[in-house]
Amino acid sequence: MGLAYNTYLNSNRVYGCKGCKTHLANHDDIISRNFRGQHGKAYLFNSVVNVEAGEPSERNMTTGRHVVRDITCRTCNEVVGWKYDKAYESSEKYKEGKFILEAELLCTVS
Repeated sequence: MGLAYNTYLNSNRVYGCKGCKTHLANHDDIISRNFRGQHGKAYLFNSVVNVEAGEPSERNMTTGRHVVRDITCRTCNEVVGWKYDKAYESSEKYKEGKFILEAELLCTVS
């Protein structure tokens, strides 16, 4: 399969993994800050980098039932959030293909 190289983001504000500081997302890619995760505050991002997605599973969340995948940091394998694969409620379809990163598991890197 080959080597996996990390992507380095070039932005005024970059979010990284709290454990190893690997770049994960640009501040400009935040869609919403009104989310909650297991560890508290969480952000919905349009795209993230340097993560691996786990197996899909159905979960009942506060906004309804979704098919999601946990996402882990490619460098240290710590769970940093999840990816929405499918939303069953039509009002939640905007989340499909988007990512949640939990604020507690992030740091700001420059």
